[in-house]
Amino acid sequence: MTPRLDYFAAAPRLMQAIVSLEKAVASSGLEQGLIELVKTRASQINGCAFCIDMHTRDARKAGESEARLYLLDAWREAPHYTPRERAALAWTEALTLVASTRAPDEDYDRLKPHFTEEEIVKLSLLIATINAWNRLAIGFRAVPASAIQAAA
Repeated sequence: MTPRLDYFAAAPRLMQAIVSLEKAVASSGLEQGLIELVKTRASQINGCAFCIDMHTRDARKAGESEARLYLLDAWREAPHYTPRERAALAWTEALTLVASTRAPDEDYDRLKPHFTEEEIVKLSLLIATINAWNRLAIGFRAVPASAIQAAA
């Protein structure tokens, strides 16, 4: 795969805005493991190789197990995830696929026992941010770091 363009070089001021949002979400107080699971799951849904590569590496560095990463695509059937993580993953799917799901009340209601209203906003911004990154990486054909390392 050949990158189409360097979006950071092409629009640095706008890219700085999304980097600032990324930093704000990362320091929002949500647990690092949850953040990486959400980023990885949204990236799986969107088929973003660059982001799946990045966030599975980041998740491992944060202490995530291989089994939980391997089973993430089948989280509904795997017993490896907490009720809080399950609620977040359902909301991740609902917002990532919002054109078809319309963010159902059932998925929103599932959040309430596990997240405060503020955390629901933080989680939703996390989901929105990773979806934006996915669209940039896919649209401009960002090459996964592991592919660059393998070629070196």
